[in-house]
Amino acid sequence: MYRFSQSKIIPYQDCQTFAQRVANEFDFETVNIRWRDKCPESSEEILVRAISPDTVIASSLWRSFRFIDLFAGIGGVRLGFEAVGGQCVFSSEWDELAQQTYQSNFGEKPVGDITKIETAQIPDHDILLAGFPCQPFSIIGKQEGFADTRGTLFFEIERILRDKKPTAFLLENVKQFRTHDNGRTCKIVLDKLRELGYHTHITVLNALNFGVAQKRERTIIVGFLEPLTFCFPNPYPYRPDLKDILEKDNEVDKKLFASDMICKKRLERLKEQGQTPFYPSMWHENKGGHIGIHPFSCALRHNASYNYLLVNGNRRPTGREMLRFQGFPETFKITVPHSAIRAQAGNSVAVPVITAVAAEMIMSLRNKKITSPPQIMLEQQFLFSFDKKINHGIKTTIR
Repeated sequence: MYRFSQSKIIPYQDCQTFAQRVANEFDFETVNIRWRDKCPESSEEILVRAISPDTVIASSLWRSFRFIDLFAGIGGVRLGFEAVGGQCVFSSEWDELAQQTYQSNFGEKPVGDITKIETAQIPDHDILLAGFPCQPFSIIGKQEGFADTRGTLFFEIERILRDKKPTAFLLENVKQFRTHDNGRTCKIVLDKLRELGYHTHITVLNALNFGVAQKRERTIIVGFLEPLTFCFPNPYPYRPDLKDILEKDNEVDKKLFASDMICKKRLERLKEQGQTPFYPSMWHENKGGHIGIHPFSCALRHNASYNYLLVNGNRRPTGREMLRFQGFPETFKITVPHSAIRAQAGNSVAVPVITAVAAEMIMSLRNKKITSPPQIMLEQQFLFSFDKKINHGIKTTIR
């Protein structure tokens, strides 16, 4: 259950032994290993990402690197960069309950308000990470952008980049960031980053395309001090089934079940729309009262109405289910009330998306190729297929 968006670092010695280790680690009977670049010529540690029930992408790691985690939330971005071998040396988050969740899972409490932290207090680092506050740019709300005081927090990022000059950065924001204020907000941000000497790449990625059962589109901005070749990751060929995400109703807190009246009205409205219920499914009610029914979750929102999403039209998602919709590991601890983890999951990132982007960044930094960057991932060059039953593998070249 819930394993196809996982990533692991696995030692490599030779193709056959490595394939067997991968099959064992991911509990696959057969495994196809797509090498993102090429098979190593010597022993080294390899990042392995599961993208379907029988296929993984393998890529070499960069050197040991340090990163900082700004506007950290509950650590989703951190998890993505730890997965590719990074070490977090500083984190900042002002919300006390988010700090509590972060500390419970990482063993350290983030410092508070970044505007009160001098740059000299921040350790030197290779990569800056920041999911700067979403609400000013969200489609829900006033869309105040930089007119809102929280909007100016981008300039704290600018300050740290200017003073510390890390090798690279990753910034995350809502999908509407690119079009907010007729594109002026995005242009200001990109102009500032380029003035600091960074070569930037921007796109919108959907978590639904990266092994997560949630439609969640987010703007991702990546930057390097050098004009490195960089490609945003291709979509994965597999999407988890809701049955692998959802808990059994008889194991769910009764408080999460909607009233009979709400369930009846949702079902009646669905039928009025000419739709037939199917299960398992996620029922989504938008602001206009339209009911959508999907084999995946719509975007989790930290400030959504209480019955915005219903599992099978009759209950709200549990805290663990919401974390699964964001691709968090099963070992991630929930130590805050349900209302808090609901808000925290809704304000977080989809971890597998960050891991996929981080892997591409690491490959660019490792290879150091200076050229005009394409915006799609290059084809994998090598495929190694392994069958655990016959203990044998075959290497294939892909063009």
